Amino acid sequence: MESLCIVGNGGVSTCQAFTRLDTTRVGSRPRAQLGFGCFVRERYKYGNLVIARSGRSEVGNSKDGNFAVENEKEEKRGGLILGPERDSSGSVIGFNLIPPSGDGGVLESHEDATTGGTEEADIEGAEKVQTRVTYNIVFVTSEAAPYSKTGGLGDVCGSLPIVLAARGHRVMVVSPRYLHGGLADKNFAGASELDCHIKVYCFGGEQEVAFFHEYREGVDWVFLDHPSYHRPGNPYGDSQGAFGDNQFRFALLCHAACEAPLVLPLGGYTYGEKCLFLVNDWHAGLVPVLLASKYRPYGVYKDARTILVIHNLAHQGVEPAVTYTNLGLPSEWYGALGWVFPTWARTHALDTGEAVNLLKGAIVTVDRILTVSKGYAWEITTVEGGYGLHELLSSRRSVLNGITNGIDIYEWNPSSDKHIASNYSVDDLSGKVQCKIALQKELGLPIKPDCPMIGFIGRLDYQKGIDLIRWATPELLEDDVQFVMLGSGDPLYEDWMRATESTYKDKFRGWVGFNIPISHKITAGAEIFLR
Repeated sequence: MESLCIVGNGGVSTCQAFTRLDTTRVGSRPRAQLGFGCFVRERYKYGNLVIARSGRSEVGNSKDGNFAVENEKEEKRGGLILGPERDSSGSVIGFNLIPPSGDGGVLESHEDATTGGTEEADIEGAEKVQTRVTYNIVFVTSEAAPYSKTGGLGDVCGSLPIVLAARGHRVMVVSPRYLHGGLADKNFAGASELDCHIKVYCFGGEQEVAFFHEYREGVDWVFLDHPSYHRPGNPYGDSQGAFGDNQFRFALLCHAACEAPLVLPLGGYTYGEKCLFLVNDWHAGLVPVLLASKYRPYGVYKDARTILVIHNLAHQGVEPAVTYTNLGLPSEWYGALGWVFPTWARTHALDTGEAVNLLKGAIVTVDRILTVSKGYAWEITTVEGGYGLHELLSSRRSVLNGITNGIDIYEWNPSSDKHIASNYSVDDLSGKVQCKIALQKELGLPIKPDCPMIGFIGRLDYQKGIDLIRWATPELLEDDVQFVMLGSGDPLYEDWMRATESTYKDKFRGWVGFNIPISHKITAGAEIFLR
């Protein structure tokens, strides 16, 4: 008979855990489901603890299933006991470390894998060892590449879920199914309609929505379908500006995202209530407010947690205060979203400045707040960068962190990028000049391999410093340089790009809009980047 040995500085403990182990070699990877992850390579104050296999045929075993200590002398020398942790039905769901008598209680085991969490043990100076436990993660976002994308938000929500799924988490992304009547509609061709139509109550009545689903790269991509998402333009507006019903469109997204884990049997079973919601920017900001006000009072989602990811604080989903009744929230929750503009920002003397702010509601109710960098986490707590929310964010500084955005190393690898003219690497940069020449030909610029090329890719917005680029461009183009810009946003800057291109035909190109292949070509061809 095989048995499990626990070898510590203080002694050896064994248990009759298995009648036979058929493998000849025991794997060393911790299994969170068994509760053994916290033992591997961890040093406790009671001594080094090692799990090993024993070939003994007989070991002691107590009636209650606790691991027996070989003898009383070993126990006195500091040996540890493993005690089973059982659920209400009597099934073993994990194990607790029980120190010798007099050492003060039980060392808690790590959570069961279904409860989720990646935890670090830090017991009185012990080495920090990550124990991987899986979560059910639900991304709620207005865009996710390659289905929809206007900038960095789409990049993050299109690539980060795939990475998390590869680490063993179950991941769902909930985003609208945009149909613009153009080539972009083919992005949703792989998604099939689920036989699940639900009705959510908001904006004075029942709104019926449908769901489409595609399982790709380990992620459940769920698309909310409603006529309000079927129109020309981008996810937020068209050439005339932002859509007037954006509050409705994204409130609908939030309501449906709260229902999706409960009603969609993806892969044969639902995600359930024990989820981690990652809500991105104001478009998803209603999710934590709904969980707190409409679900938890009835015992639903009581174990769910929410994280707000702020990509751009300048956009907050602010609408007149009278629109609060449209959001489908209890009246007593108005204070969470209530917002008052400062006097100088009001339109006239009789304007009270009262409004509802969806991003403010998310900041108030979420469990954690993340930004796209540590610097931005600090910036949004300042008067200059807080856009009126700096005091509120400062009050939540204890749960505010910044994690620097990364890149998709497969999509943006110049040694294998399918969009560029010539591949290159850090060991062989000869292909980069060919990328620049190809870009010059495509954009109609003079072919000058030795001419420095400056590139910019981003949203044309004051927040991005476009005003500084605008002021500096005439002086910059006096030198022998070429400047290529790609982006969309403020019509003022879009018109400036067009005018500058007409004035400096041999030096400047401004591409208004967003084009994935061109963004790759600019990145590969330019030697200097403005960010």
